[in-house]
Amino acid sequence: MKRLFLFCVLPLGGPLAQALSIRSAVSGGATYTVATIDLTRDRLQLHWQNPATRAPYTTFEQLRARLAKEGRTLLFATNSGIYAPGLKPLGLHVEEGRTLVPLNRAQSGGNFALVPNGVFWVSGRRAGVTETQAFARAGLRPTFATQSGPLLVQNGSLHPAFRKTGTSFKVRSGVGVCADGRVRFVISGAPVNFYTFALFFRDTLRCPNALYLDGSISAFATTRGSGQFAPFAGIWSVSR
Repeated sequence: MKRLFLFCVLPLGGPLAQALSIRSAVSGGATYTVATIDLTRDRLQLHWQNPATRAPYTTFEQLRARLAKEGRTLLFATNSGIYAPGLKPLGLHVEEGRTLVPLNRAQSGGNFALVPNGVFWVSGRRAGVTETQAFARAGLRPTFATQSGPLLVQNGSLHPAFRKTGTSFKVRSGVGVCADGRVRFVISGAPVNFYTFALFFRDTLRCPNALYLDGSISAFATTRGSGQFAPFAGIWSVSR
């Protein structure tokens, strides 16, 4: 039986109205950073372009500075989904209800198109991870959304292409909507294969649906700084 140990690794400091927690989890010999977000209490948003410059934020610190000008404090941030050259999201990107990049229905070419892929979306106090074609059919109009791939877990089942013996090991990031209704962003502390990463979402975090975001460039930020070393075309944030 696998054992899970959770302990706070990045305390945010001071009393917060938010429910946000950032913890380290060890499962099956792998370590993960897990950010848990309760949409009834936490302000989760997606950012791409700075409205003052129309250029991508690219870094957590640029976003932190912008939020500070608005009188807000960045509590947590992490990269969004896979992006294309020119720092443009490769798939659907929705901010404040506006579709800035349309749904991408590609079925070949890299991890993004390892179908089934999907969309992580937020609508008010609700969130979901929905397979791309099902998302299109549902006619959802989310407040924020990012498309990426592959789906790690779909309705409790791991992606059919994943194998326990898979030999592609990378640092990986993903997002799941879990049985308790909370959103969980996860980054592995060391290289893992897709099977191990997906299993962590399903069996440890109890997320029946989860989406892969990106690989080795993935990073996160807190009030104490960040370890980012590559630019991003989309950034998820929790702020107050």
